[in-house]
Amino acid sequence: MAERNYNRRYAKEYGLFRTAFYRIFLYLVVWTVSKLQYNLKIVGRNNLEKGKKYLYTANHTSYLDPPFVSIAVNKTVAYMAKQELFTDDNKLLSNIVKILGAFAVNREKPEIATFKTIFDILKTSWSLGIFPEGQIRRTGVLENIQKGFISIAKKAKLDIVPIGISGFDGYAGKTLFKKHITATIGKPISYELPEDEILQEWAKQICEYTGYENKVEIKEKVNV
Repeated sequence: MAERNYNRRYAKEYGLFRTAFYRIFLYLVVWTVSKLQYNLKIVGRNNLEKGKKYLYTANHTSYLDPPFVSIAVNKTVAYMAKQELFTDDNKLLSNIVKILGAFAVNREKPEIATFKTIFDILKTSWSLGIFPEGQIRRTGVLENIQKGFISIAKKAKLDIVPIGISGFDGYAGKTLFKKHITATIGKPISYELPEDEILQEWAKQICEYTGYENKVEIKEKVNV
């Protein structure tokens, strides 16, 4: 049997059953783990306007970032993930990614199906989440950020919320109360601003919340 293409998911997949499962998993499993093993602290939730949809965007330090972000914003969030995760040898990881509503993207050549999925998700009660770094990075430096998340925000007409995840220094294992993670929800950035201005503001906020060095370069357009 051919492997399903998770670039394309449909609005019906984000219905009552998956939403209920997501919320139960989030608060029975993720919230418990995040508090007992990572002492997760949430800052800035008051920056979010109640009832408004956003594109949630965070720096990427570990596989735990998606649930940390969902807990922080208190939303069911469908995350864009690299397509390799859906066929990963770690079956537990790949199954969790699928069950919790993530959708795949080919980072080398994004497919039209991915963009159709985005607009289908926006027809539902779910929000969107993207990690603009594209992969897990723990260098303490913010650099080489592509503008794809900005294009998505503009097409979907969603303001961008930067979320800085700081304090991650390794997975907790069986230890309790020794890790300290902070998720700082930033001020929404209007999708109507110019792309370069959005990127600059996003990088500025992420670095402010994480202590990262900002090496994001804004490439000037050359008129020919």
